[in-house]
Amino acid sequence: MRVHVITDMEGVAGICRWAQVSHDGALYQEGRRLYTQEINAAVRGAFSAGATEVVVMDCHGAGEELSFNSLIAEDLDPRCEWVVQNEWTEYTGALAAGCDAALLVGMHAKAGTPDGVLSHTVFARDWSDLRFNGVSVGETGINAALCGHFGCPVAMVTGDRATCEEARALLGDGLALVETKVGLGRYSARMLPPSVVRDRIQVAAHAALTGPPRVEAYRPGRPCTIEVDFATPDAVERFLHRDGVELAGTRNIVSRGADWWEAWRRFYF
Repeated sequence: MRVHVITDMEGVAGICRWAQVSHDGALYQEGRRLYTQEINAAVRGAFSAGATEVVVMDCHGAGEELSFNSLIAEDLDPRCEWVVQNEWTEYTGALAAGCDAALLVGMHAKAGTPDGVLSHTVFARDWSDLRFNGVSVGETGINAALCGHFGCPVAMVTGDRATCEEARALLGDGLALVETKVGLGRYSARMLPPSVVRDRIQVAAHAALTGPPRVEAYRPGRPCTIEVDFATPDAVERFLHRDGVELAGTRNIVSRGADWWEAWRRFYF
């Protein structure tokens, strides 16, 4: 059984400040340690369920040279492999080779979620909403669509309560969920001790990968229309003049493709 672990930092237990997930400094180093140990919990659960290969994909954009390379490599479970990519959603090798399931660890809620800790979608200051064929999604939806394009279902999602609710609404009741904290606002939360959360992630990952699949691969539909609403008009400029991308308003773009992957690649890369 091949398992792809896709990770982000904002949903990790103990994290509720940008300084814990951005650039460098003492708080970021603390965040990296918390992040890596939650990844390890998912990896342990996957191997205990019978995984023969686990590939970890760090998808956290910490800024500068730290983007997509925030985990602490020397502390990773030695049985897994991990990938450092240059642009988010750029690496698809593990999925293209064939994965039985994906585990999404440390996810956060989409932009505008009032009780979502550090909630945002892709670019914290720029994107106010993202829709796949009219359905509003966040980064959980993007990761699920990427996996689904290659026929890989998401078996588990971890993050704060708002993220878990968002994931269940999109992917279905069969999804395994681990609530890492309850948001009291964008920058505050009622936390569980990280050790407790890690134990729950390990147990949930094992259970999610045991037995028949409980969630189907997520595919937004064919053809696919992707719409992005931006906070300011200038944020639209970098996406103009791209094949298949249209300006739908002063702060809106639309990208169309035969399927989700084509529509996504047209405007994002």
